[in-house]
Amino acid sequence: MPSTRESGLATGAAPVPAAPGGWPLIGHTAAMLRNPLTFINSLADHGDLVRIRFGPVQLVVVCSPDLTRQVLMNDRVFDKGGPLYDRARDLLGDGLGTCRHDEHRRQRRLIQPAFHHSRIPGYAQAMSEQIEAVVGAWEDGHVIDVRSQMQLISARALMATMFSASMPADLLQQAVDDVNVFIAGVYRNTISPAVLNRLPIPANRRYRQAIGRLRSTIADIITERRAHPGDEDDLLSVLQRAELDADDETSADRRRFSDSELCDQVVLFLLAGSESTSTTLAWSFHLVAEHPAIRDRWYAEVDSVVQGAATIEDLPELPLTGHIITECLRLYAPAGMVTRTTMADTELGGYRITAGTSLIISPHLIHHRPEVHQQPEAFDPDRWSAPSGRARPGPTHEGYIPFGAGARRCIGEQFAVTEIALALATIAARWELQPLPGPAIEPSSIFGMHPKGLRMRARARVVPALNPAEQSA
Repeated sequence: MPSTRESGLATGAAPVPAAPGGWPLIGHTAAMLRNPLTFINSLADHGDLVRIRFGPVQLVVVCSPDLTRQVLMNDRVFDKGGPLYDRARDLLGDGLGTCRHDEHRRQRRLIQPAFHHSRIPGYAQAMSEQIEAVVGAWEDGHVIDVRSQMQLISARALMATMFSASMPADLLQQAVDDVNVFIAGVYRNTISPAVLNRLPIPANRRYRQAIGRLRSTIADIITERRAHPGDEDDLLSVLQRAELDADDETSADRRRFSDSELCDQVVLFLLAGSESTSTTLAWSFHLVAEHPAIRDRWYAEVDSVVQGAATIEDLPELPLTGHIITECLRLYAPAGMVTRTTMADTELGGYRITAGTSLIISPHLIHHRPEVHQQPEAFDPDRWSAPSGRARPGPTHEGYIPFGAGARRCIGEQFAVTEIALALATIAARWELQPLPGPAIEPSSIFGMHPKGLRMRARARVVPALNPAEQSA
């Protein structure tokens, strides 16, 4: 029988129910590998808190929206940790996305100036230039790998805003490839026994090589910038200049980022920026293509506002574009599952959870609960419109958490949504991405939710000219 600490329950407390279907020795590993989204979503049928097991490792899955919100809002007790973050630190070190609670406040205060709302317009201009560079190379009638093209857009935009310069094409592609190897490997390594992750098999070697190469690439850029500082005002420069006030409680030698800490932050931004942005862009074009009525309304909106390439000034006039983004983030939140570590004995949902318990939080599970979102499997951007007779939760509702919540909410949310909106509107103004026959498109995994194998045909759009009345309006 497992000890109190192993099961995550205090003596005398009612046990968190175990999910059915666990196998001897491996627990629920097979179900998670076979169909992770179906498995995670099914756990809500067994209670607000459900216990699962990957080999000897036990975790408690939080299935309730209000309990999920409690966990996310209390990062002192429910800190970043657990199997996912143990593996993510292989690449990300102890940057903002993976550091513990006692380090988070310092790092976030240093990073906040780089993502201040006043800087977004400048970033948006660089984003627009990179979006145009990629889609300007498309040819009418050609089939494109949607994910790779969206990754190219997001990676180029991130590099331009971070480094004020374009990375050489071969180096940029290698960085994107390394990110993809890491995303595939971190999922496997999170739920596989540790002994398997240490074996010198090709997949493990590729994983380690990708991590080392990506960190080395970023470290070289940071070293070069330190050695030859210029007058750039890009994201990296802001991070390098950032310094806490002298009266801050932080010791003098920690009021600025070290080069190693800068590398952690830049790698995090590259991973989060290229993966989350490209995933949402790819799903948006796929889902819009599957819903002609929404597609036609969207094109009409874009055609009435965007002239050539979208600008940040256009975005307030593109409400349907914003609703498409919100709905895609609900259906396919880029991080379908995250973990937390309980730092002290606490109560959650009527159960006493002991220190050391690993929790799973799943935005995908919460976003797909029918009592939270009506017809949760349906692509319905209008659910985010102003109320029109139907009760509609807004993007700040407890059942909508693609960017997390509380002190650990994604610091780059506005940056990411701005880039996604600019790319969607610019592409829609010029191109129609048409679906191709083939099997249904599915998410690749619960950690990397991009649409697997999505290829579409790019057709140049012929935009009807506005009549004089519309032009004057």
